[in-house]
Amino acid sequence: MAQDPSQASLKELVSSAVADLQRLVKAQVELAKWELQQTGQAAAKTSLLVLIALTMAGLGGIFLLVTIAYVLVALGLPVWAGFGIVTLVLFLVAAVVGFLGYRSSQTIKGLPKTVAEIEQTKAAISSAMGEPAETFTEIDVTDIDIIEIDTGPRDSRPTST
Repeated sequence: MAQDPSQASLKELVSSAVADLQRLVKAQVELAKWELQQTGQAAAKTSLLVLIALTMAGLGGIFLLVTIAYVLVALGLPVWAGFGIVTLVLFLVAAVVGFLGYRSSQTIKGLPKTVAEIEQTKAAISSAMGEPAETFTEIDVTDIDIIEIDTGPRDSRPTST
């Protein structure tokens, strides 16, 4: 039995569409990897600022203890006042660096480009299939490399209520 040329053409189209979809998913995974790397670098910078703030707070605590000790042995002008000023300056530095770390942490946005690309892909596929696109509420990266194609009749697909 000879194969119908329109069937061969349809198979080629489906095969091409699947290959394009696989390339698109791989590109989106690469984008996610790149964005995770960028986010990781920003998180490392933020961690360094927080570490500096904690170090300054620790040094402030040590100077507070030294100040209390020298108050007990102070002669003349109160030496504790000098140590108290140093302690306050250290806490002020810790507060400034801690604020910089907090402000730096506010610039970390996660994966906005990847989410936008996945949304575009989902909308394009949904419009091509004639179904309304649902918005992503959660992205499960573990399922990205698995592509399932439903070749059954449209009526057999589960509908969301």
